[in-house]
Amino acid sequence: IQGTGAVTLAGWLAAADISQVPLVDQRIVMLGAGSAATGIADQIVTVMVEAGIPLEQARRTIWLIDSRDLVHSRRTGLEDAKMTYAQPYEQLESWTREGSGPFTLFDVVANVRPTCLIGTSAQPGAFDERLVREMARHVERPIIFPLSNPTSKSEAIPTDLIAWTEGRALVATGSPFAPVTYAGRTFAIGQCNNVFIFPGVGLGVIAVGAHRVTDAMFVAAARALSTFSPARRDPTDSLYPSLVQVRDVSRAVARAVAAAL
Repeated sequence: IQGTGAVTLAGWLAAADISQVPLVDQRIVMLGAGSAATGIADQIVTVMVEAGIPLEQARRTIWLIDSRDLVHSRRTGLEDAKMTYAQPYEQLESWTREGSGPFTLFDVVANVRPTCLIGTSAQPGAFDERLVREMARHVERPIIFPLSNPTSKSEAIPTDLIAWTEGRALVATGSPFAPVTYAGRTFAIGQCNNVFIFPGVGLGVIAVGAHRVTDAMFVAAARALSTFSPARRDPTDSLYPSLVQVRDVSRAVARAVAAAL
């Protein structure tokens, strides 16, 4: 949970900086509300709070959708991790919706106008053309992370995401994908892979003899990894470094984790 949260946070921090949308204005929709999604949400919220955003305001920037419905305050039987991110139902009553049943992913995207869309649902094709184009109508640099793996479970494929957003999307995936060529430009697709986090976290913990592994250590690890993002220098490049850099990344992560003790 923490590893997935940290590596996703690293890519999201790089993408948020590239998009030039302040943290306070970020709106994040997640399809899938299991432990991976709530782990990602928790780390994003931690970074927002560190930036001075009040805790409850930070939590309200995140919209979770599980297999039943949008996670909201009128849902019953929600696990504690989901309840933390339950959106007040009162603010949903004025929404324009496609039907009277559960809120659909399209309902949420059309009304929230997210800056970031993350998939941890293992629902292939869930981020379809209509949905992505609706998101891209309202956001200059949509951040889209279909993180489910293997490839057959990915919520979308990068080729489509780049095309449907006219090359504006900032994309990272859970599975490896080849670069995408669109309108004469080639976009490298970064893989959100835990291998960038765990060796460095382990090394940092061992080096300082830490007795506890804290959330602050994982946030520090994410910040260290984010500095290696090639997209910070070239927006068509990958949000994550190449796996051949994993030793250098792990060394930097270890130092950050040790300093966070």
